[in-house]
Amino acid sequence: MITIYHNARCSKSRAACDLVRDALAAPGKSVRIVEYLKEPPTVDDLEQLHRMLGGPVRAMMRDTESVYQELGLADPALSDAALYEAIAKHPILLQRPIVVRDGRAVIGRPPEAIRALLD
Repeated sequence: MITIYHNARCSKSRAACDLVRDALAAPGKSVRIVEYLKEPPTVDDLEQLHRMLGGPVRAMMRDTESVYQELGLADPALSDAALYEAIAKHPILLQRPIVVRDGRAVIGRPPEAIRALLD
């Protein structure tokens, strides 16, 4: 099972969905698409995604969104827990697309970054 955290209005996210669907055209393969703006991830979901992605929490955040600046999320004193809470309350902050498979995750920007999970 592959899970894609997807924003249908994002061209990179749509490209990632197409790439995954094409790669999994074989029978018995399944894809779960989470439209995270409609079904926001919980703090627990975000913690799990972060563990699979590795790196700093801010790497999974869209720091160009106005709410990022409005909430002062660039402050290095903020804990990971505070950042998870901010993303859960404002899912637009979540980087997209995020593709998860077998306990590993990648941010699909560019979409070709997903290929490592599909092999």
